[in-house]
Amino acid sequence: MRMSAESIAPASIVPGRATYAQRVAFVTEIAGRLHTYGTTAQRLEAAVVALAQRLDLDCEPWSNPTGLILSFSDPTQAIGSSDITRVVRLDPGSNDLHKLTLADQIADAVASGQMSIAQGHTALRRLDKAPTWRDNAQMLLSFCLGSAGVAGMWRLPWLDIVTAGFTGLLIGLMLFYTDRRVATREASDALAAMLAGFVAVLVASFIGPLNQNSVIIASLVVLLPGMALTNAVNELASQHWVSGTARFAGALTTIMKLTVGAMIAVTITDLIGLEPLVRGSRPQPEWVEWASVMLAAFAFAMLFRASRRDYPWVMAASLAGYAISRYGGQQWGGPAGIFLAAMMLTAAGNLFGRVVQRPGAIIRLPGIIMLVPGSISLRGVLSLIQQQSVNAGESALLTVLNVVMALVAGLLFGNLLVPARKNL
Repeated sequence: MRMSAESIAPASIVPGRATYAQRVAFVTEIAGRLHTYGTTAQRLEAAVVALAQRLDLDCEPWSNPTGLILSFSDPTQAIGSSDITRVVRLDPGSNDLHKLTLADQIADAVASGQMSIAQGHTALRRLDKAPTWRDNAQMLLSFCLGSAGVAGMWRLPWLDIVTAGFTGLLIGLMLFYTDRRVATREASDALAAMLAGFVAVLVASFIGPLNQNSVIIASLVVLLPGMALTNAVNELASQHWVSGTARFAGALTTIMKLTVGAMIAVTITDLIGLEPLVRGSRPQPEWVEWASVMLAAFAFAMLFRASRRDYPWVMAASLAGYAISRYGGQQWGGPAGIFLAAMMLTAAGNLFGRVVQRPGAIIRLPGIIMLVPGSISLRGVLSLIQQQSVNAGESALLTVLNVVMALVAGLLFGNLLVPARKNL
């Protein structure tokens, strides 16, 4: 549901001061939503502390990928007489730029007195409506276009691009059903990789030759944990040891599940006698690459659930991140290009937050999504398992390390270049 700032703010300020318990409940609610909408530990904790101070609360937050611990006290009361601790168990969050923006607006409205605590809770609950058929169709389209766009960015042949896009659509349909049950939800990554592997082998066996591993990886691009891996190292660099370690372990687990699923599919098709034709070919001209970048940028705008008015910002950030990393890499080397892109897009996101008074994540997240090392890490592990040789995946895994270090350095120096107005 789309909400403007005018729909959030009431016509008049409600008189009276909220009670201590009401303020604690509101900060807890905001913290849970920031977690759900994909905010990293260091940004979430800083945002919660800032909001609590504006509401005359002392708060000590502790965030990890699956929960929150929030300790509150009233600075106007005697020490220890008003201590409250909230422990909130949450699922790992996913990026939702639209709801993140609205939650930020609501928090600002309550903190500034334009909205009462009760009205703030009401406005937050309006964000909880179940997805409509249009939302589901949009997510399916993002899976399809994202996979096809990434295959085109790699200049794969047309059959590879069509196969990746079709497989991405099938994976999106499958996830609508697997996410409804706990058992299938836990195995959804492996099941998606199995589906991608089966489709790739069947097409390569009966229709035409494919870049098999590349098609499988492109089909799974939406599920790759590149952003999680980058956020994990970023949290570790910010001395959030527990959250960073847990997120890093989660990203590695996702890579292993995807690898296992793909290898099961390839092994089964080999046992039943299928002989896929595998080739290494990148025949597309440069215009296909840039058209695919546009397609992928549009897909990521839908995947991040950005507001329609933010699509130009999101797509421009994605294009800028890819262009800076590509041409900067050609001039000074791959890691230098990624560092430059991450630094400039982080600074641009912080500047966007200062000028437009909205979360910088609208620029920052799409800007670095093209740079994250999810596809390289999966390719390295697949090569390692397929060839049963450490040397086979060593080059790809070393590339992952270089990309992650360049990304994190870019994020850190981007924040130094243009400090953020607020932590989101």
